[in-house]
Amino acid sequence: MTQSPKKLHIKTFGCQMNAYDSERMAEALQPAGFELTEAMDDADLVILNTCHIREKAAEKVYSELGRVRLNKEARKARGRDTMVAVAGCVAQAEGEEIIARAPVVDIVVGPQSLHRLAGLVADAAKGKRPVETEFPADGKFTALPKRTGGKRQVSAFVTVQEGCDKFCTFCVVPYTRGAEYSRPASEIVAEVEQLASLGVREVTLLGQNVNAYHGDGEDGAAWSLARLLARLAKIPSIARLRFTTSHPRDMDDDLIALFGDEEKLMPYLHLPYQAGSDRILAAMNRKHTAEEYERLIERIRAGRPDIALSTDIIVGFPGETDEDFQATLDVAKRVGFAQAFSFKYSARPGTPGAELDGQVPEPVKKERLAVLQAQLEDSRRAFDHATVGRRLPVLFEGKGRKPGQVAGRSPYLQAVYVDGPETLIGHIAEVDISAAGPNSLTGVMNAGFEWREPIRAAV
Repeated sequence: MTQSPKKLHIKTFGCQMNAYDSERMAEALQPAGFELTEAMDDADLVILNTCHIREKAAEKVYSELGRVRLNKEARKARGRDTMVAVAGCVAQAEGEEIIARAPVVDIVVGPQSLHRLAGLVADAAKGKRPVETEFPADGKFTALPKRTGGKRQVSAFVTVQEGCDKFCTFCVVPYTRGAEYSRPASEIVAEVEQLASLGVREVTLLGQNVNAYHGDGEDGAAWSLARLLARLAKIPSIARLRFTTSHPRDMDDDLIALFGDEEKLMPYLHLPYQAGSDRILAAMNRKHTAEEYERLIERIRAGRPDIALSTDIIVGFPGETDEDFQATLDVAKRVGFAQAFSFKYSARPGTPGAELDGQVPEPVKKERLAVLQAQLEDSRRAFDHATVGRRLPVLFEGKGRKPGQVAGRSPYLQAVYVDGPETLIGHIAEVDISAAGPNSLTGVMNAGFEWREPIRAAV
């Protein structure tokens, strides 16, 4: 008699790297008989894949664990057992404390040990409560199984670099993800080729400092991110390449030039500047000035004038004055970002920023953030409205919000909705953009455009 598959539910918090890790955890547990479910109350194993970047991240996890506990108790009353795991950066930072504070948790596993998850699940089934938060010598990427891809997956993430050596004073990444590590190029090429064979058309390369990539190349030399992207562009059925998140200090000439030279590299760049005041940037240990950042933007736009720029900004860093905040507003206005992510500073335990004098009062941070976000929203709307009337190639990824509608992404990462058949999914087609809404574009198919089936790589 065939045993029924066990059900796995993963709730992912935070960044795209966590989304990638969640996919890899699901794949790592497939050989153990687990298949994904969207319903927590249907799951034999619940994993919370956590993020530690934002304020009160750990408390949010404990609050979620309260809901998980109620679900576990309800299933127990129906005669069904539930195993609970906490993964990700909160797991790395809190470790044994999670087990002490939340008895509902059976497994704690940090992001560098997710390849050991199947063994940890087996240990938990024997009554153990494993906590795995070391930085193991065996590499997780080589231990993980081949990519299997999601159902009708068109776009995929691939982590190529992890960790950070920059030690910005506000950031916990060096402590939760460790030192910078770049995967060998051959591993990455093999993973992308596998995804291509499954129908993936677009790949986004991920890293905490992705443009610091310096992995061993196929020729034995250390490759830059530009060289890696150029190699991946040679995979026939991969139509689009992106990467995130970058640091201004690591934007070299080759990478800047690639935006103009490689048509598969999409004209979208996420490049955090965090603050517009040199005094605050120095306190953040960002290793660049506002002027250096703006000169870098000029160089990037010289090579690719239509590029969409995205950024991260923190307001209310310790010691920030009204003049410092105005400098941040000024940089944002001069650059004109197509997208931006802005946050109030929150002290992360164990980071140097948490010990600095001059912590900004919460009401001041809240007011500054509102002012900044209003300006950033004006900039985003201006960029989106500038695409109205243009004809853009759109990669269709799935069904739209309405019947008979399909949804995709422009080269600038904007969501685009058109009326069209589901057979468009996985294809790139030209769309005449007719309107810009609050969060997306709408358009109509170019009547004279013909598309072809994408070339599939051999399995």
